[in-house]
Amino acid sequence: MYAVIKAGGKQHKVQPGDVIEVELVHGGHDEAITFTPLLVVDDDGKTHYGKELAKAQVKAKLVGQEKGDKVKIFKYRPKTGYARRQGHRQMYTLVEIQEVALGKRAPAKKAEEGAEPELETVPAPRGGKGGRAASAGTTAPKSAKAAETPPTPEEEVEGASAEPQAEAEGAASEE
Repeated sequence: MYAVIKAGGKQHKVQPGDVIEVELVHGGHDEAITFTPLLVVDDDGKTHYGKELAKAQVKAKLVGQEKGDKVKIFKYRPKTGYARRQGHRQMYTLVEIQEVALGKRAPAKKAEEGAEPELETVPAPRGGKGGRAASAGTTAPKSAKAAETPPTPEEEVEGASAEPQAEAEGAASEE
C-alpha cells in the first residue's frame, strides 16, 4: 500500500518503512506526526482519491535533521566590477513512514424514496451580462422546474397564434 502526500510544498510517494526528506519540521527525536492532506492512496491495486480519503492518514515519526546539498549563487554584472558569491544549504527533517491507513469508511446509504427530490440541470438564461456564474448551468428539483420556468418565446408565439385561430373559427361558425 502506498500514498501520495503533500509536505513542504512537494509531493512524495511513500510506503511504510520509507525515510523521506521534508522541509524543516520543528519537533523532538522520535516524535510522531500525521500527514492528512493526502492526494492518492493505492490499496493493493485499488486506487482511492477525492472524498474517499477523508479519513485516510499517513503516520510517521521524526528520525533526525540534516543539511541538503550546497547551492552556489554567483551574481555578476559585466564591465562594472560587480561579482558576488554566496552559498546556501537547506535544512531538512528526516521522516520515517510507519503506517498508511485508509480508516473506516461508513457503509453506503441507500436513498429513501420521497426523501429528496432528484436534481436536474437547468440551462442558464440567455442574454444579459454575466460572467462565469451566469453562463454555468444550475440545478433545481424537477417539480420546481416546471412551476418556475416561464414559457419560451416560441411557446408564447404558438400559444398566441392558436387562440386567435380558435376565436376566428368560433366566429365563423356562429355566422
